Amino acid sequence: MQVRPAKVAAAIFAGASMLAVFFGLPSAARYARADDPAVSAKNSYEGDAGQAATGRGLFNQYCAHCHGPNAVSPDPPRDLRRLKRSYGENMANVFHFTVTHGRPDKGMPNWTGRLDDETLWTIFAFLQTVQAEP
Repeated sequence: MQVRPAKVAAAIFAGASMLAVFFGLPSAARYARADDPAVSAKNSYEGDAGQAATGRGLFNQYCAHCHGPNAVSPDPPRDLRRLKRSYGENMANVFHFTVTHGRPDKGMPNWTGRLDDETLWTIFAFLQTVQAEP
């Protein structure tokens, strides 16, 4: 029996498509929700210099080992000074969703149960002070 190249290509394409749906779409859909304006995360510490200073210390304690001291990282995907540039007005939503759900595919842990919302928003208050101009 001779195998036809067109059938092999079709089988490979079908298998790859199934893998993409199984592994890719749930992840993409999960992060799409973080950008959804209907999902409104609110930082009650926005503009609070005292909380931002405390947040800097918390950031360096919990986050700097991956994102660099004071959020300065030479690795663009981990450089959290680019959040506003990347997400604009959805920055708070993306931050909160990411830290409470994690990004296991990127090595980002889920901080739910380890850091409470007050601590997370204090860290975010610091991150707001180091954002690069868009």
